[in-house]
Amino acid sequence: MKPKINNITAWKQAELLMQPAFIRVLDHIRKKLENSVWQGTYEEVQTPIPGYRLDLECQEQKISINVWDLCYEVCFTNYISTHSADETVEVDIDINLLNEEGNVNWDILDEKALKVVENMMADLPDSVIS
Repeated sequence: MKPKINNITAWKQAELLMQPAFIRVLDHIRKKLENSVWQGTYEEVQTPIPGYRLDLECQEQKISINVWDLCYEVCFTNYISTHSADETVEVDIDINLLNEEGNVNWDILDEKALKVVENMMADLPDSVIS
C-alpha cells in the first residue's frame, strides 16, 4: 500500500518523522532478532519504492517484510500494511509523535516503533517461535 499525504504540513511532518522511525524500527528489529529463532537479513529494493526488505528465515519458513511498511505504521495513525502494494490510501500523521514545538517526541516514537516491531514478530508463524 502506498500512503497518500494531502497537505504540505502533513508532508513536512512525515519528512521529519520517517528517518527517526526508520532508525528506531531497525534497532528494535535487531534487538528482537537477537533473542529469536529467526535470522534476518536486509536487501535493498527498488519497487514499489526504493527501500529495504527484511528477509526472515527459520527452519523451512521464509518471510519478507517491507521495512517502509513498518515505518509507515509508526508514522501514520491509519496505515495498514496488509493492503495491496498497488493500492494508495490517504493517511494521517500520528501527531502524538510530535512535541508542542513540532519536533520529534523520541520517547513516544520509540514506544510506538517497539510496538510495531513486537506486533510484526507476534505475527510470525507460531510453529517456529521459541
